[in-house]
Amino acid sequence: MDREFTSTLLENAVTSLSRLPGVGRKTALRLALHLLRRDEADAVGLGEALIAMRKGIRYCRVCHNISEDEVCDICASPLRDSSSVCVVENVRDVMSIERTGQFAGLYHVLGGLISPVDGIGPDSLEIASLLERVAAGGVKELILALSATVEGDTTNFYIYRRVGELGADVKVTQLARGVSVGNEIEYTDEITLGRSLLNRTPFSDVL
Repeated sequence: MDREFTSTLLENAVTSLSRLPGVGRKTALRLALHLLRRDEADAVGLGEALIAMRKGIRYCRVCHNISEDEVCDICASPLRDSSSVCVVENVRDVMSIERTGQFAGLYHVLGGLISPVDGIGPDSLEIASLLERVAAGGVKELILALSATVEGDTTNFYIYRRVGELGADVKVTQLARGVSVGNEIEYTDEITLGRSLLNRTPFSDVL
């Protein structure tokens, strides 16, 4: 049987790189050959950085954002408004919103959206821990900053209903529809996302 590569080491590297999202075998081969052309120190540095990231990064026990400590810098900051919690799908959305400079509260990362078709229910997400934060008191506004998709709207409604069942005095808002229907938060430009945050509306108004 003919082998695709003459080097087992190169083949292993290409196979590993091709497991990354959006990276096919051709792209993986280009990346591997690029690393071979660079100084050995560059490849070693990349490998060490990836290993350090994988071993050193954890998830904040409060908001589930990535962190190097038990509690992330945002949750630990005395300058943030702990009464306002922005609910997002993933850590990329936290980064997108932080770049707007329009939000000074805290976050809660769900880790996905409710999607029965994909077998993702409420129990698969960090919704229970969100409800615990609300029930503990101190949260005055819950901002639902989820993507304007069917899955995002389903998750919004589920959270809104569960928060209502708690009987807590919490205002639930969502991003203004400057974010087009069908758009994901991480792909929305910073100006539009910032305005959507500033012009957020009560979630009950869209029911």
